[in-house]
Amino acid sequence: MLTMILVVVGLCVFEVISSIDNAVINAEVISTMQPKARRWFLVWGLFAAVFLVRGLLPWAIIWAVNPGLGPIQALTATFSSDPHIKESVELAAPILLSGGGIFLVFLFLHWLFLEEKHFGLPRFEKFFVRNGVWFFATVSILLAAIVWFALKQNPMMAFGAVVGSSAFFITHGFKQNAEESEKNLSKKHLSDLSKILYLEIIDATFSIDGVLGAFAFTLSVPLIFLGNGLGALVVRQLTVGNIENVKKYIYLKNGAMYSILFLGIIMLLDAFGFAIPEWASPISTFLVIGYFFWKSKMALES
Repeated sequence: MLTMILVVVGLCVFEVISSIDNAVINAEVISTMQPKARRWFLVWGLFAAVFLVRGLLPWAIIWAVNPGLGPIQALTATFSSDPHIKESVELAAPILLSGGGIFLVFLFLHWLFLEEKHFGLPRFEKFFVRNGVWFFATVSILLAAIVWFALKQNPMMAFGAVVGSSAFFITHGFKQNAEESEKNLSKKHLSDLSKILYLEIIDATFSIDGVLGAFAFTLSVPLIFLGNGLGALVVRQLTVGNIENVKKYIYLKNGAMYSILFLGIIMLLDAFGFAIPEWASPISTFLVIGYFFWKSKMALES
């Protein structure tokens, strides 16, 4: 029970921190809406964000990598006492973990090499920004190395790594386009309903990082649903009421990205058979985000 609580809280914190950028942009758009539309976005928009994305997507992924399970078994697999179901999940887990791990590590490296940022670790981060041209070479070599070692252990795990890299580049393209569109959305003369529907589609695109990162915490769909759902609720509240205060903590994005790196590494190590305790993901998330929150607070007070 303690581990489950730790996992849920870790998922919630990770969801909140990794969604801050999107929440900032959302806040700019909903500031142009009427109060009634804002309330609708908070209530019914939350239903779509939680149930349709953070609930159905993890369930669909678990079912896809365990095609022998039925829809109900895929939902409750981690709580099942059936040895055949447990064996199925254990056999499929490395495929999912290798794909998700590659996705998260690529996400971190793209931020480290190419994206604009406040330098939380100046010497380290500035070095990579100056050498941003090496991003594509780095991720290509990393993927080749992981696939090489994965082929010796499980060919499907190597395939999972390739799928994870493909998913990164596909979703990254959609996210770039979505981010630009969302920034310009507040300037367009659209109805409040049109803006809400558009924001929900964009939110679904941005939520993929959090969903894949959740598998570093647990393979249990109900726990992912609960932790990410609570996080989505907090993000919605921040979007509507307190986003300006959150924006003052300039290194929270750094904390999100370094926690993504650690989660990606944990997933890859787990895929290759290293015994990673269940508390490693939430504890590392708390420590990393806590450090950058403290650093942001120090910068705010100075």
